[in-house]
Amino acid sequence: MRWLTEERRWLPIYLALAAGWAAAYLIAVALLGDSGFPLDDAWIHQTYARSLALTGRFEFTPGQASAGSTAPLWTLVLAVGYLFRLPYDWWAWGMGVVCLALTGWLAHRVSARLFPDERWIAPVVGFLCVGEWHLVWASVSGMETILYVALSLALVDRLPPIFTGADVPRDCVHPVVRTWAVIGLLGGLLVLTRPEGIILVGLVVLWGGWLVIRGCWTLRHALRAAGAALVPLTLLMTPYVLLNLQLSGRLWPNTLYAKQAEYAAQLAVPFLLRLARVVLPPFTGFQLLLVPGLLVSIWKISRRCLSPSSLPSIPCFPGHLILLLYSAAHLLLYALRLPVTYQHGRYLFPIIPAIILYGVPGSLHWLRRRHPTFWRRVIGRSWLLATGILTLAFLAVGARAYAKDVQIIQSEMVTVAQWLFEHTEPDEWIAAHDIGAIGYFAHRPILDLAGLVSPEVVPVIAAESELAEFILASPARYLVTAPGWPYEFVTRHPRVRFLYSTGSHWTRAEGLNNCSVYRLPSSDRP
Repeated sequence: MRWLTEERRWLPIYLALAAGWAAAYLIAVALLGDSGFPLDDAWIHQTYARSLALTGRFEFTPGQASAGSTAPLWTLVLAVGYLFRLPYDWWAWGMGVVCLALTGWLAHRVSARLFPDERWIAPVVGFLCVGEWHLVWASVSGMETILYVALSLALVDRLPPIFTGADVPRDCVHPVVRTWAVIGLLGGLLVLTRPEGIILVGLVVLWGGWLVIRGCWTLRHALRAAGAALVPLTLLMTPYVLLNLQLSGRLWPNTLYAKQAEYAAQLAVPFLLRLARVVLPPFTGFQLLLVPGLLVSIWKISRRCLSPSSLPSIPCFPGHLILLLYSAAHLLLYALRLPVTYQHGRYLFPIIPAIILYGVPGSLHWLRRRHPTFWRRVIGRSWLLATGILTLAFLAVGARAYAKDVQIIQSEMVTVAQWLFEHTEPDEWIAAHDIGAIGYFAHRPILDLAGLVSPEVVPVIAAESELAEFILASPARYLVTAPGWPYEFVTRHPRVRFLYSTGSHWTRAEGLNNCSVYRLPSSDRP
């Protein structure tokens, strides 16, 4: 049917769906009488964005530039809202909805190219991506995650036909300068959104080298493609790298190193257990039903691309499996360096579209509704029904989780930030682990105990006694504890005085401590 192949017509549909699911999540919070973001990190982005719009500098603490943002592109997007004096929360949610809609639409396009003989599957893939609860949660989180997902799909979508497994001539494929310039641009934007975007960019580079080895491209062709891609990539990355080098002396922002240092103890867990831990969150939902289909797709593609008849010609497996290779590398990287799954496994959300893109075709290939075998028809229809039910059920679960997450942040981080604004002096330093809301609402100089904007904390971040000594010797006048971070080595000090606690029941219901404010000893400090 012609309307299935006219991809532009699908974008308004995905936009309407994305807006509908996002509205449902926001309503779930509004019914509890509040609104906000489900992560304190979202307030970090808002603080940087506001500073960038007002001063033109990447500053968390006024007057002090810092390399604490892993997502400068998202900061720029949010800063546009401040420049035009738009409501910061609605602007962030609106950009998230647009990115969620683009995720569904781009997944639709990539699916149509990966499986050109089954284009009717593309809308199924798009609808499931827009209705996947992790991605909906991300779209209204105020975070860069959904932008990263959309850009990764956009990069794959722009890859030449040889990458996507479409029919191409058996002779050499000549790289088009404009195509590779766009690929370089998208690659740069991807890395500016999340540092791990370098994985996908690296896979594209490796495939270019493979084309030279296989004789598809001459060295001149390879240099032509590389040059076209490197120009926009370099123009985007150079200011970012130079800023990090100037502010922290490192290529990447402080956050990248601070997070690894903070959770270094997790690396003592056996690797296979860490890998299993990071694999589970992306499959929490209807994706669990896609596991057999995912394995079927991998088997079909590998058998076709690695068959003796295809190997003498241009091998298609890197292009056809590039999203799967990226997803596997992404999981492996986090299992090796940062095996954490808190906040619903938000660092692992980017692999969800790949699970859907390959799981749906594999499942529908085997579970055809009109299969001549009766039991296959029954299983196929049951699978479709179960997928639809699970999609809606987990959307409801996600809405409830989102509402609870927002309530915790509002009743803890935002509440304590407002208390600090009212009860402390503008020049008094605050030591805190979660600095987002404090930086946005309190407008106080901050000693960041997570090391994001205070890199001097990173060497002692995993040693409680040393960190306690560091805090007590610092210029900080107040200590703010955080849920899961009570800092008892400091609070038990005889000269540290308790001042305030939020008393939020939302946090206590999770078995965590409330945010509290303590006065640090300061008689021996200026």
